[in-house]
Amino acid sequence: MVCGSIGYGGVDKIRQMYTALRRMGFDIVDHLLHKGMDYSNIGDFRDKKELSQQIVSHDLQYIEKADVIIVVASRPSYGTGIEMYIAKNSNKKVILLANDPVPTPWPVNFSDYVVRNEDGQIMLLEQLRKDMG
Repeated sequence: MVCGSIGYGGVDKIRQMYTALRRMGFDIVDHLLHKGMDYSNIGDFRDKKELSQQIVSHDLQYIEKADVIIVVASRPSYGTGIEMYIAKNSNKKVILLANDPVPTPWPVNFSDYVVRNEDGQIMLLEQLRKDMG
């Protein structure tokens, strides 16, 4: 599963990563495929409690299904931080893709691996695929 900022403009990067990983033969747990799960067009959730619960429940189900979580560290995200925490506490492998400097210790702390670019991410995923058999 690929996690990252959806509400703050990162949904296209997540989609691109899913497409690239599929092309490389990785099994993908794509949480954006379902209708209504791309909420990038909603600017305010304050009056959307039911929709918020549906989205969070949906995403947490996908965290449960995944073996490895890739976190795109391009923008801050409340949801991504919580997803990382839950994944880490569920013994999932968490990869932080940090193309740019990370000015906070939190995402690094809750990651098993930190890679600085997509090539490093692919090399690591290949190794994890071998290790996980």
